[in-house]
Amino acid sequence: MPDGKKNSAKVWKDVNPALPAAKIEVMGPPPTSGTRDAFNELVMEAGCIAADAKMEALKKSDEKAFKARCTKLREDGAYIETGENDNLIVQKLVANPAALGIFGYSYLEENLDKIKDVNLDGVPATYANISSFKYPASRPLYIYVKARQASQPTQLGASIKAYLAEYAKESTWGPKGYLAKRGLVAAPESVRKQAAAAALKLTPLNPAAIK
Repeated sequence: MPDGKKNSAKVWKDVNPALPAAKIEVMGPPPTSGTRDAFNELVMEAGCIAADAKMEALKKSDEKAFKARCTKLREDGAYIETGENDNLIVQKLVANPAALGIFGYSYLEENLDKIKDVNLDGVPATYANISSFKYPASRPLYIYVKARQASQPTQLGASIKAYLAEYAKESTWGPKGYLAKRGLVAAPESVRKQAAAAALKLTPLNPAAIK
């Protein structure tokens, strides 16, 4: 919690009187998971700062203390680490409809007949909302290469260019590409075209354009 106190809520009604008196049970990934990193950044940290404006200053002055305060999850059984097996989370959610799960969108999409999403700030977790970043718990994925190395007339330079060309294909990152089959959500077509042009032309990155 932002104030550093232990969270003693046992049922959701303790968190918000409008919620049911169901036991708090959240299943999700371990600290080594990229999904956990994204959840910490987009949900835990954002919620912590929203609850206490002083946390933003703490993040700038002492990031380690900030993360300890804002991203540490409960260890009293309310949060259950399920490893990297998102299918296991889905199975447990089916068995306990009152529980919550944290995992990638593809597992939700594949099981919409069994489970449902959680709206954040009134925005549902749909493909379109994630693709356009309207859903608060969504973020872009970037890859970076050194333009100097990629421009060299060497085997390394040729390999980097070939990798970028492959990555920028619709068959790789399009809605039906193999990255989508690995759980990623494709960016809008206009964004993909702009990124593909930058990758093929080795356009230098403008740090100000990164959100």
